[in-house]
Amino acid sequence: MSDLADRDRVVERLATARRVLFITGAGISADSGLPTYRGIGGLYNDQHTDDGLPIEVALSGEVMASQPEITWKHLAQIEATCRGAHPNAAHRIIAALQDRLPTTVLTQNIDGFHRKAGSHDLIEIHGDLFELYCEHCGHHENRSDYSGLKELPPPCPHCLGHLRPAVVLFGEALPRPAVKRLEEVLTEGYDLVFSIGTTSVFPYIAQPFVAAAQFGALAVEINPASTNVSRFADVTWRCGAASALEQLWAALPAR
Repeated sequence: MSDLADRDRVVERLATARRVLFITGAGISADSGLPTYRGIGGLYNDQHTDDGLPIEVALSGEVMASQPEITWKHLAQIEATCRGAHPNAAHRIIAALQDRLPTTVLTQNIDGFHRKAGSHDLIEIHGDLFELYCEHCGHHENRSDYSGLKELPPPCPHCLGHLRPAVVLFGEALPRPAVKRLEEVLTEGYDLVFSIGTTSVFPYIAQPFVAAAQFGALAVEINPASTNVSRFADVTWRCGAASALEQLWAALPAR
């Protein structure tokens, strides 16, 4: 966190805000032991996978359809980094803010940590790694982890198809219910918006932060490095999410 004046400015806005929006990316889960995918400590950082493919290709709808074993291999690697990890202080503090004012979370993460921490108004714009379904017969099942999967891609228990996670792969459409809820939030407006641990490369992640000015909202960025939306921030904290939110939480008046 930068200085007390910035912290107090955010605390004051929280005291009067009618709604707060949190936009989160992989960086918010770094304190849970999960790697980010780009940026500082990035898992990929524009490197090719061991299949000789850029990660955006390996994790694409096209490759899932033609060579599902490749996409599943990398999804399983992501799941393995999540296994045994838990929500950290940043996730828990965001969930706790629900008791103070309406709080919406727009997350790119598929690790489920915001849900596990207790956030209710949650827009999982890229889906859920642990919800599996069959595109052929519609069978759905939820898993706590992938340890019970004996082969990848896992066969559907009800037809000759195979299961896939309910996540948005590169080149695929965003889930309509999530898009609809985001549209509602942008229509309702908000008084305070946080961008946490995301490089904001996708327009639908950057736009709600950029739009803060039209709502008269205070825009706060928490990220160790500069991002695509840094120039739109009113307050910038170049640190990790858990550290910043713990300091902010400690400064809030008791209730």
